[in-house]
Amino acid sequence: MRLGRVASPDGVAFVSVEGDGDATVVREIAEHPFGTPTFTGRSWPLADVRLLAPILASKVICIGKNYAAHAEEMGGPAPADPVIFMKPNTSIVGPNAPIILPPSSSQVDYEGELAIVIGRPCKDVPAAKAHEVILGYTVANDVTARDQQRHDGQWTRSKGYDTFCPLGPWIETSLDPSDLEIVTELDGQIRQRSRTSLLLHDIPKLIEWVTTVMTLLPGDVILTGTPEGIGPMQAGQNLSVTIEGIGTLTNPVAAKR
Repeated sequence: MRLGRVASPDGVAFVSVEGDGDATVVREIAEHPFGTPTFTGRSWPLADVRLLAPILASKVICIGKNYAAHAEEMGGPAPADPVIFMKPNTSIVGPNAPIILPPSSSQVDYEGELAIVIGRPCKDVPAAKAHEVILGYTVANDVTARDQQRHDGQWTRSKGYDTFCPLGPWIETSLDPSDLEIVTELDGQIRQRSRTSLLLHDIPKLIEWVTTVMTLLPGDVILTGTPEGIGPMQAGQNLSVTIEGIGTLTNPVAAKR
């Protein structure tokens, strides 16, 4: 199932996204998408609604340097254990929403990533049971003010600006995430291309590691790390991240007015 969140003629709603191409429709879900969704009976063509970020997360947990080639391009060794940091939920935006460049930064980079969406409250989850707490997977962009990351020595400011966590276009609930192609394009030019099979710490390990630290709630998001090829974006450009089996997340880049 593809789960989304839309602004429809009747307001904001969670939906099931069904069909392909021009025949795609969205069916409104009653209340929330967790557990077994029930439907209101209302539906719209996808072209008649606006896709929003597919989930409302209480927190976004990110994994740093989780591809060996990316760790190398950042100038350090691959970490023996997952490196976790957080982005505020106010950084989340949906498909086609602009990434706003803060005037205080001279280098804002893209980082295409696979994101995990949590389906139920969980703590201290063993890796073998990680699949039981996952709602599904979506596409993410861990936007980063790289100059501020270097200056501050820690990552909160550089990764926490509003619009610095695009998510979408929807959540795919029926997916094997172990070997998916991930491609990032800037104005149609490929800048990142890798596969999730190259993650240093796989998804069960990440869930086990994070849940030893904190309780995860339904809708919480874990960004699994970016491959090599990160680089800067400029106002007026368009950034797209495509993950095999999910879809494409596209966002324009704009200067703050």
